[in-house]
Amino acid sequence: MPEKKTGYTISSPDIIDKTVLEVIDYQYKGRRDIDITIEQPEFTSVCPMTGLPDFGRITIRYRPDRKIVELKSLKFYLLQFRNVGIFYEHVVNHILDDMLDLLGPKWIEITGSFTARGGITTQVIAGNKEQNEM
Repeated sequence: MPEKKTGYTISSPDIIDKTVLEVIDYQYKGRRDIDITIEQPEFTSVCPMTGLPDFGRITIRYRPDRKIVELKSLKFYLLQFRNVGIFYEHVVNHILDDMLDLLGPKWIEITGSFTARGGITTQVIAGNKEQNEM
């Protein structure tokens, strides 16, 4: 593979620190279920093949069990991907794994809708098996 000449460093996905994520107790556990949808319309990462920036929208949908994610910490978590060289499919699965570990939700689904590159748009959806209970 030819060397990338991007003028900046492409970081490894290993730099993503999930410990920046904070949780809040879901005070209505056992009383009612809710579905939460969070959208980050300005998500950025880097193509690991070309070094060019990737842009997209990350949507997180989940039904909490005991915990909900604190939104400011989620924003800082997602910003860590800005210079990370990672494929779309891996971005979505990486976020899913971290949110599953953090929240232990009843179900969760992560969607990445990425803007066109070369005339092709990509949407990647990953979730845990319980999501079909909706």
